[in-house]
Amino acid sequence: MSSTQEQAPRDDRGEAVMAVAEAAGPTGPSPAAEAGPSQPGRSWRGVRALLVRLHFYAGVFVAPFLLVAALTGLAYTFTPQLDQLVYGDQLRVEQVGNGPRPLTEQIAAARDAHPEGTLASVITPPGPEDTTRVVLSLPELGDKQRTVFVDPYTAKVQGELTTWYGSTPLTTWLDDLHRNLHLGETGRLYSEVAASWLWVIVAGGLVLWLGRARGQRARSARGVLLPDRSARGVRRTRSRHAATGVWLAIGLFFLSATGLTWSHYAGDHFGQLLDAAKGHAPELVTTLPGGAETAEGEHAGHAGHGTGHDSASTDPADFDAVLAVARDAGLGGRVELTPPEDAVSAWTVAQDDNRWPVQYDQVAVDPAKGEVTAESRWSDYPALAKLSKLGVQGHMGLLFGLANQILLALIALGLIFVIVWGYRMWWQRRPMRDDRAAVFGKAPARGTWRQLPLPVLIIGVPAVVALGWALPVLGITLIGFLVLDVAAGLVRPGRAA
Repeated sequence: MSSTQEQAPRDDRGEAVMAVAEAAGPTGPSPAAEAGPSQPGRSWRGVRALLVRLHFYAGVFVAPFLLVAALTGLAYTFTPQLDQLVYGDQLRVEQVGNGPRPLTEQIAAARDAHPEGTLASVITPPGPEDTTRVVLSLPELGDKQRTVFVDPYTAKVQGELTTWYGSTPLTTWLDDLHRNLHLGETGRLYSEVAASWLWVIVAGGLVLWLGRARGQRARSARGVLLPDRSARGVRRTRSRHAATGVWLAIGLFFLSATGLTWSHYAGDHFGQLLDAAKGHAPELVTTLPGGAETAEGEHAGHAGHGTGHDSASTDPADFDAVLAVARDAGLGGRVELTPPEDAVSAWTVAQDDNRWPVQYDQVAVDPAKGEVTAESRWSDYPALAKLSKLGVQGHMGLLFGLANQILLALIALGLIFVIVWGYRMWWQRRPMRDDRAAVFGKAPARGTWRQLPLPVLIIGVPAVVALGWALPVLGITLIGFLVLDVAAGLVRPGRAA
């Protein structure tokens, strides 16, 4: 032990020094000592030491991204309740009536109040207390739309909002905050860094916590799942950090995986995987018989998003006729009706119920003949497409309603505490002297890769390269950590390289 450590005060500070030695792994023994009779033991010591250093770098430099993602995700989790609080006058009817007025009347009322733009679609109410949405496209709104909210029982307009794919202004703002911090495509890098490293940090932490050699406590479920109340100082902080991480692990793995599916770079590679595995949602053919075939994907209900349709060529009475055909075809609940973009295309009617059991059936309808010309059923989705769709809805807190929201909120809060405890450990591990204390904690020893057996390196290096290709942001930031590590060695050449 160094002279600095020998002079450290007892109690919490002394335990902090002991924890540094434990966390840093085997740094003192010579190569001869490492090459003991137990090759598996040597392999584990080398892997553990490398994981400690990787966990340290990722924890210190990626944790800020994770903290922002947790805070913004926590805010987004309760957008359904916030929408009802802020936009209740638009979203809910004043009084539930005996039966809804025809869509023709509701559309006429919306157009009388808002003649601007072109009619893009109509969304039926999801419940008896909800309003009908008449969606208008205006060129000046870009990819957003003007949604007019109409009481289905009285055909009275209750207000309008600028929406983005059906989301209210507040939900859209919080969504952009969580996704890109309102910085556009560049801002998406923050969330991809967080999603790319989250599973690595969690997996490394689990291996370190479950594989530690600390006697009977390490072999008991209580020692793994519950903090050690008898511990003091940095050991107590580490116990809370690790035990909470174990409880959160499955949820954090889920959020990492689902977040990566719609990220920029990793999401592109995931899309290539779906292409190769034919795992995309089935397309809905919207061309009327005799026309050149076109198809819409799973977002067929948003086919007219941002474009709209010539109101002069769309008969409002067709909405009622098309809705009746879709209901006969089995499309219940909330549906979005979108007029065709040209004379050779059919109407599209798409369910959009994101709550379990989800409803995503779609049909193409020819109103002149009153028949379905094509259909796409949720039951026909490939397994990968279903998992991807359900994963996204679970990530957004929509799949299981309030229970889903509460679970996400607990995970976000737990992650915030884990991050705070992680930084507290770093601070508690700072070198201590009688006259002063270091500002920052001590980093684990360098040169840990040298302790790895050759077979581990032969398998590990190609695996890391493959991961770097699949998750480009992970690969680039990992290279950044290596450069930083080399730079640290040049600044302090006395330490192992």
